[in-house]
Amino acid sequence: MAQSRAQMLPVPDPKAPAQPEVVIVEDDADLLRALSFAFETEGFGVQSYESAEALLDRASLPERSCLVIDYWLPKMNGLALLSRLREQGHDLPAVLITTPTREIERRAALASVSIVDKPLLNNALVAKVRELLAPQG
Repeated sequence: MAQSRAQMLPVPDPKAPAQPEVVIVEDDADLLRALSFAFETEGFGVQSYESAEALLDRASLPERSCLVIDYWLPKMNGLALLSRLREQGHDLPAVLITTPTREIERRAALASVSIVDKPLLNNALVAKVRELLAPQG
């Protein structure tokens, strides 16, 4: 007797951890699409935003996620956005993507945020996100 397609699909384990997500904030639309594609290809769920304001207007963020934030956003830089998110109680791991100056490096260190240099030429960003999302133990 033939089984229906629905009967053949695996049933998700409700105890399994949720798929990790990457929340990307990048005002360059081409780079945002490229980053989204790269993370999806690596098995991450992706939420993408073209501005700090678009992310701040969101009601909630996924529990198991990592923020990837461009420093040079219009109206509000990436560290200011991260500060606002922290004030709202979002304590997610975060990576700042930029071509850093000494001042940006100093401010990122004070905020305990990693920086991955632009241009993003290798797998350093995905590796950093995987590191930040790895179970602590």
